[in-house]
Amino acid sequence: MTALVHTRAGLDPYLAGFANSRRGVVMTMGALHEGHAELLRAARRSCDLLVATVFVNPLQFGPNEDFDRYPRTLDEDLKVCQSAGVDVVLAPAADEVYPGGAPMVKVTPGPMGEVLEGEFRPGFFTGVLTVVNKLLNITRPDVAFFGEKDAQQLALVRRMALDLNMNVEIVGVPTVRDTDGLAKSSRNRYLGEDERVVALSLSRALFAGEGQTARGPEAVRDAARRTLVEPVEAGALTVDYLALVDPRDFTEVPAGHRGPAVLAVAARVGSTRLIDNVPLTF
Repeated sequence: MTALVHTRAGLDPYLAGFANSRRGVVMTMGALHEGHAELLRAARRSCDLLVATVFVNPLQFGPNEDFDRYPRTLDEDLKVCQSAGVDVVLAPAADEVYPGGAPMVKVTPGPMGEVLEGEFRPGFFTGVLTVVNKLLNITRPDVAFFGEKDAQQLALVRRMALDLNMNVEIVGVPTVRDTDGLAKSSRNRYLGEDERVVALSLSRALFAGEGQTARGPEAVRDAARRTLVEPVEAGALTVDYLALVDPRDFTEVPAGHRGPAVLAVAARVGSTRLIDNVPLTF
């Protein structure tokens, strides 16, 4: 049976009971879907104690973003966690995570946090890294699991763990997609039927680029761009970025790049902003 706690004090007895075992955490903002469930199942296979957190973090929402609109579905989230074998769900109030109110000390992401998502959502990664740091301190895991769909976030969390000498392993879990190719996201529920059809152009663009990997970075970029031309020209899709980057620092890869890369896209369909990516190897 999955336990539900709301405070650090409530979680501590569970952590103490597994002090010499492998403890894992999956951090979420709730509104759990199959992508989260796969993340939880992957963590379950690797850990003796599995903690999931459900916390809609106000620090990572900009002034014109959807903090108030973001779905809160704790009862349904608990069912997903129960099915995936989570031992404890920590669902804290804001004053539990930020006991002094808005924090004066934050984790800044540096140059990698200022491009792509960081450019279009200023302050976003400061909010993400600050809350991840806090939740790692609260849950004290040996390993933390993050979805590869948020590739830039995963890269920054890994860098934070390295740069700040954190004694935690960061594990990425592959993106989960619907049968039509759309990446699972809590924001997909905002899409109307016609908007979902338009949203599929994101994954189609990524797959088109992926199919050109053998021909090099420029062929990948060109194939992905061509796929997006029609919905963009029709006014159905607004692209924030389409980028082919080095996963180590999220700078654009040069024409002769060899090794790993990430083809990433962010776009708006109506009022809904979606992101997606595929990992590549040249």
